[in-house]
Amino acid sequence: MTPRLGVNYTPSQGWFHHWLDFDLDAVRADLDSIAGLGLDHIRVFPLWPLFQPNRALIRPRAVEQLVALVDAAAERGLDVNVDGLQGHLSSFDFLPAWTGTWHRRNIFTDADVVAAEAEYLRTLAAALADRPNFLGMTVGNEINQFSGPPHPDPDRIGPVQAEAWLRLMLDACERGAPGKLHLHAEYDAAWYQDDHAFTPGQAARLGFATAVHSWVFNGTAQRHGHAGVATEHHAAYLIELSKAWATDAHRPVWLQEVGAPAPLIPPDHAAAFASATIANALDCTDLWGITWWCSHDVARSLADFPELEYTLGLLGNDRRVKPAGAAVARVAEELRSGPAPAPLPRTTALVVDVGEPETAPRRATCAPGGEVFEAWAALTARGVRPALVLADRAQDPAHLAARGITEVVTAAEAR
Repeated sequence: MTPRLGVNYTPSQGWFHHWLDFDLDAVRADLDSIAGLGLDHIRVFPLWPLFQPNRALIRPRAVEQLVALVDAAAERGLDVNVDGLQGHLSSFDFLPAWTGTWHRRNIFTDADVVAAEAEYLRTLAAALADRPNFLGMTVGNEINQFSGPPHPDPDRIGPVQAEAWLRLMLDACERGAPGKLHLHAEYDAAWYQDDHAFTPGQAARLGFATAVHSWVFNGTAQRHGHAGVATEHHAAYLIELSKAWATDAHRPVWLQEVGAPAPLIPPDHAAAFASATIANALDCTDLWGITWWCSHDVARSLADFPELEYTLGLLGNDRRVKPAGAAVARVAEELRSGPAPAPLPRTTALVVDVGEPETAPRRATCAPGGEVFEAWAALTARGVRPALVLADRAQDPAHLAARGITEVVTAAEAR
């Protein structure tokens, strides 16, 4: 199957605050500019406090506006994934008032809050279930960041509680829209942070696909430079790392967020970074698709965003195509022109030893600067195309054969 190529939709007018003054004509113009790039899907973000301002109130008008957006996308040949619990976007938290201050309750464990979250996800999914272009729900955007540090005021949980919560949320999505492609998505603490509650195993085993979010401001570009092998292959590394925990040898992986953050990726290098990152991701087997972050720049008239957030768009705030947008459009045209040969299996696998694999207490070895990360980058620089395999599977002939692995090396051997 040809991998999908799409974009995370950031409205050109008002950013995600556009839900407060929803203008379907402005949305249509944005979607026209996205379709003009030749992309095939978008990921959209309702703001949770605006859609469910009270625990017992999911605003019908807000749901109608979401349906109208999905229908407008269908008119332009765009499929839609909907993130439910927003949650967290571009450094801002969007939690309903009924979860904080005087009503402070843990969003992962409080029974009333969890039931309300489940009903919210079910309601959104049900409203879209009959739309052919509705792909499915993502539980929330990097909501794992609320579970512990470095969040300044986290709702602390452990891995058992995180998994129970994920299963409840995914079940709610399935009840609302049976058979759609429902999944969950975390930022890379799930893969890189030793004590993080959301684990690689949960990411690689729950939901229809594994979602990975690749951001090279995590130490990768700082260590390896804007055009370094590790930087241009970071997304591919996360795709391959996720496969180490998957129980299905051919589980789909969705590169659901990846972008070119300035100044670590200089603006005049953004197009080259996009081309290289996408090409390297497409060299991974079982890739469901790539969804670039993001569609349109954030307007400079909006205050307090981190500087990098203003320039991540493939299109400007004026809907003009930027060089990175033109680069992504060229890839989209190539994908439409006919199926490319499927990537070959990666026959050499690097061993990932994180301790007990379910809680992965030594995940930092997989992070930028860690032994596994740097060994994988070194192998890649030598043209090896490495896979990754957990230490407890490194001598399992059936597992290796299912993945096409014929050689296993340790980090020490890779160096």
